[in-house]
Amino acid sequence: MAGLFQGLEIGRRALLSHQVTLQTIGHNIANVDTPGYSRQRVNMTSAWPEQTAQGSIGTGVTVSDVRSIKDLFLGKQYRESQKALGNWTYKDKALQQIESLFNEPQESSLNDMLNEFWNSWSELSTNSDSSSNRNSVLATANQLVHSFQQLANSINELRTSTDNDLTSLTAEVNRLTTEIGQLNQHIKAAELGGEQANDLRDQRDQLTDQLANIIDVNVIDKDDGSTIVAMGSMILVDGSATIDIDATAQIKSGQVTHHMVWKGTEVRLTNQDGQLAGLIETRDKIIPSYLSQLNELARTVVEQVNAIHETGYGLDGTTGVSFFDPNFTDASNIRINEEIVNDINRIAASQSTDGDNIISLAIADLRNAEVTGNRSMTINDFYTSLVGTLGVEAREANSFTSNYELLSNQIDNQRQSVQGVSLDEEMANLVRSQHAYDAAARVITAMDEALDIVIRGMGIVGN
Repeated sequence: MAGLFQGLEIGRRALLSHQVTLQTIGHNIANVDTPGYSRQRVNMTSAWPEQTAQGSIGTGVTVSDVRSIKDLFLGKQYRESQKALGNWTYKDKALQQIESLFNEPQESSLNDMLNEFWNSWSELSTNSDSSSNRNSVLATANQLVHSFQQLANSINELRTSTDNDLTSLTAEVNRLTTEIGQLNQHIKAAELGGEQANDLRDQRDQLTDQLANIIDVNVIDKDDGSTIVAMGSMILVDGSATIDIDATAQIKSGQVTHHMVWKGTEVRLTNQDGQLAGLIETRDKIIPSYLSQLNELARTVVEQVNAIHETGYGLDGTTGVSFFDPNFTDASNIRINEEIVNDINRIAASQSTDGDNIISLAIADLRNAEVTGNRSMTINDFYTSLVGTLGVEAREANSFTSNYELLSNQIDNQRQSVQGVSLDEEMANLVRSQHAYDAAARVITAMDEALDIVIRGMGIVGN
């Protein structure tokens, strides 16, 4: 009766195989909204046949393995898009913050303060003896100085905040690489028997995708199931072994600047991409560029106003007095000469002691004088050009961010169409597997009934 017992074994194998299928389908459905999860499929093969006198007879089905459905090419493309997206996202955020600091074209902006400053000198030219007009010049000058200082200090604070982000991102990189190393260890141990640790691999891939948004990530798969994760050519993770990075502080141009190094060394890391590349470009190029232009604007205002003011006479007959302190020409430290602050009669409005108002008119006319940009632009035009360039760069960063975000989403959608869970498909597979399971159970019942007939019925007739 080996044939009947073999039939029971075939039914048993079918039950177990379809039970694994039902369990896997349930696992897929349970993780339909789990980030980074890849749908799994049970691969079944025919069991090794039995050779009999009647020929080769099948012995049922067996589960060969359970594998995640992945598209490795799309996974690599997604990480590449994440690098560019992280880079432009950080620059977009920084440029928007710089735009908000300049606050154009709202009221109380630096441009408004410049215009009010020129207007006050124009009013002074109508009556240089008026204390009210002189106080107005001093007040608008104070407002202008305050606007320069506030804007410069805010830009410097933004640079400090950006530099501090380097420390935060470095810690995030170390966290991700440590978790990837731990998962490599678990995957290697789980796959010693030849099976695939699908869920652990999904978790590792998701962490790697997050890492690609921060740095330049290159991944190499190893034969034991673990991976090598490198930043450029520098290895961060090799199997379960990880190498941490650090942010060391140095004083550069009077400012604290952090640099990425291998932890415990002075070796700097290069080949950066993602958010770190955007951060470093923002900190070392974008912010210093706008601060430099703002300093140039402040220096021009100080030098041009002083050059004219020093040739004029105040109400008390003094001459050669600077309006702004010539020792402080940066936007962050620009200030009015203490002599002017202490005595408004020292404000020079005339070219002589006769009260001709030529000096106040000349300073007011600086509004239209081409004294900046190699004497090709006025002071106001220089500032307008600065703000215009900022607007162009901000729109460019926003556009690239949107484009790479769209590209990243498109690649992810393509990837999800391959490896994502479709509830419709899973429900169809569930019904099919359920019927197959029921049929396998019916096979066992049929074989059991046949055995019962043999055991209970044979040899009884005629007794």
